[in-house]
Amino acid sequence: MVICASAQSGIKKGEVTFNTGKVLGILTLIQTFLGAREMLAAKTFPLSSHHTKTTIYPKPSCTFPCTVFPTTRTRKSRVKATSCLKLSAPEFAAKTRVQILSEALPFIQKFRGKTIVVKYGGAAMKSEALQASVIADLVLLSCVGLRIVFVHGGGPEINHWLNRLGIEPNFHNGLRVTNASTMEVVAMVLVGNVNKKLVALINKAGATAIGLSGIDGRLLIARPSPNSEKLGLVGDIASVDPSALRPLIDNYHIPVIASVAADGAGQMYNVNADTAAGELAAALGAEKLILLTDVAGILEDRDDPESLVKEIDIKGVKKMMEEGKIAGGMIPKVNCCVRSLAQGVRTTSIIDGRLEHSLLLEILTDEGAGTMITGKCKCPYANETIPMDVKPLYIPLPNKA
Repeated sequence: MVICASAQSGIKKGEVTFNTGKVLGILTLIQTFLGAREMLAAKTFPLSSHHTKTTIYPKPSCTFPCTVFPTTRTRKSRVKATSCLKLSAPEFAAKTRVQILSEALPFIQKFRGKTIVVKYGGAAMKSEALQASVIADLVLLSCVGLRIVFVHGGGPEINHWLNRLGIEPNFHNGLRVTNASTMEVVAMVLVGNVNKKLVALINKAGATAIGLSGIDGRLLIARPSPNSEKLGLVGDIASVDPSALRPLIDNYHIPVIASVAADGAGQMYNVNADTAAGELAAALGAEKLILLTDVAGILEDRDDPESLVKEIDIKGVKKMMEEGKIAGGMIPKVNCCVRSLAQGVRTTSIIDGRLEHSLLLEILTDEGAGTMITGKCKCPYANETIPMDVKPLYIPLPNKA
């Protein structure tokens, strides 16, 4: 089912159907058929290579017929397959596994070698089971050739440590008021605690993760927020320099980036993780930006969790904001997605981080796990260019050669 919102078409409700069995099948099959851990140990994939840069996926002719994919995929509700054959349980399980792998193959071909930026937070960060699910998804996707960049915040952990230190957390319009003492705790928790725990978990799962913050390699240059008198050391992103990331993702390492940045004078700022992920996605020319959240996605009716909008374009989300259907904490997330699309990211998705293996559902199935936002309307009568007055933050540095 294609859901396209424009001035001439309404937004239809998307049926929320998630096939956990399919995702678990994909997870098991790809690890089995590709021998992910054995390949990692043998350095078939250069995840832990210290040699010169190699290309994991050259472009010779594929064993499989190559398929030309559209820029975006069509969201559709799951269709139940029936068979007139009576199979034994082992035969049925085997055929199901083969079918799942066959269904995943086109998506692997489509995204192989492409950069995917994932912002991690919310319920997926609070639950150990969901955290393990996210880590497993990241490692699997990296093993089949996706270039993963992992950006995280850590609000609950920051609050925990502030309380332990006797500092009362303070918020203004949903944003953390960050004075000098709070900033010390934010940097300590995000860079020294949360970041290194995530790196250790990814390494334990078999991939190679590198822990960074926006300060490292001048990855993110911050500036004071326009509301700095009330918010303190909460910063906006002034510019992005992804040159330190490129060697890592080219060798299929997974950068894990804490949302802390500094200005030109070295003053550290607490920056929004959604914004950091969006600007990094634009600077890297990512194929996709994914925001893990605590909601199902964009809802046509905020009071009806069944009214999920499966797919929408920029015009559609602007219309929904004008109508008040997108409000509160969803507004900055949607704005982040729109800005990324305007700077060249192909698609963005706001997905339900409360679902196990939501990343695999979003990337390797038609059903998805939330709302996908695209840059162009897919209606044949709405091919006009969408004007975007957005100044890119990515500032390429001069060639030092």
